[in-house]
Amino acid sequence: MSTSTTPTPTLPDDNLAKHSPEPVETLVAAVAALREHCPWMGALTHASLVEYLLEEAFEVAETIETGADEAELRGELGDVLLQVVLHARLAEERGSFGFDDVVQGLTAKLVGRNPHVFRPDGSLQDTFPASVDEIVRKWDSIKRAEKPERGDPFEGIPLALPALARAQKSLDRAERAGVGMADPEPAAGDLVGALATEDELGELLFGLVAAARTRDFDAERALRGAVRRYQAGHRPAKADPPLAGS
Repeated sequence: MSTSTTPTPTLPDDNLAKHSPEPVETLVAAVAALREHCPWMGALTHASLVEYLLEEAFEVAETIETGADEAELRGELGDVLLQVVLHARLAEERGSFGFDDVVQGLTAKLVGRNPHVFRPDGSLQDTFPASVDEIVRKWDSIKRAEKPERGDPFEGIPLALPALARAQKSLDRAERAGVGMADPEPAAGDLVGALATEDELGELLFGLVAAARTRDFDAERALRGAVRRYQAGHRPAKADPPLAGS
């Protein structure tokens, strides 16, 4: 059980799901009460919640990709939101930050990183950009200004990403940074060029994994290695440190 002295917000007396005028505040209060009074919830930690956060995110993706009904999507999004509220509550209990801080930080980031839509005070601009390319260029410029020390275009790509997602993200980053793209192997280019749909691409990838198994190859590990080699070969060279006395 949580041993925090952080006060638990008061829950309204009416039905939580239907009658609260402030549904987010009610959710935060309900999670705080569970942390205080439910031994299972009280024992949760950031680390123990990681598996649930990943599982819920994948369930949202599956719900969207399989065309499930709106009620199921709503429920899955709620499960993801619960993970955010729980992590924020754990941080609040140790006096670090709370859910309101998460929301305020996100809002400030959205305003700061989208000057094509917002003025610094959060009000709307008079005109808006005409193309997505223009927006992406502004985003990249703002991110570089926020972290000028980040010279590696691949920095920040989570190591825990599945290999395919990590490969796609690495190629996207390289293209936007202008550090060179990987030329597809001719045979791979021919195969993909003959495909008409993403479903066909999925069948091809699945077939490659199946064929790899017959050779006792681990397809995930193999692609992770290829991504590491690609990143290593496309990182800008670091400048030599200045000589002593120069």
